[in-house]
Amino acid sequence: MKIGLAQSNDIDGWIKLLELVKDNFPGLDMDEYKKGLSIRILEQGALVAKENGVLIGALLFSRESKELEFLAVHPQYRRLGTATALIRYMFAFFPKGSCFTVITYREDDPKGKAARELYKRIGFTPGELIMVFDYPCKKFIYTNE
Repeated sequence: MKIGLAQSNDIDGWIKLLELVKDNFPGLDMDEYKKGLSIRILEQGALVAKENGVLIGALLFSRESKELEFLAVHPQYRRLGTATALIRYMFAFFPKGSCFTVITYREDDPKGKAARELYKRIGFTPGELIMVFDYPCKKFIYTNE
């Protein structure tokens, strides 16, 4: 598996991956997402994981707010360390002591069980309860040490 900054020629593969997992992202507007993706690629805030040239994982992050904004792994490549590798690659762009956030499903929502376990395993700690797109969510926080 190779991880690196996304390029404009990764957009088609990214959208194919998104089509597979879009039900896990309430409020997702594909047209708006595509616009935001192009911007994040230009800002070097988009990472991809590839296996034999096929995009198997994707991560969007904000350098300004230090927020992990989007993370998805192809269903056939889950539980192989792809998500962890993408997150750790993102951390390398920031100095030690940086504080990151990610928003995911709340504890009682079965959709987010795997994501919550992943974030906790990496070292994120649960934060405040919030609403995103009229959907109940939870913020997690991580300090890069």
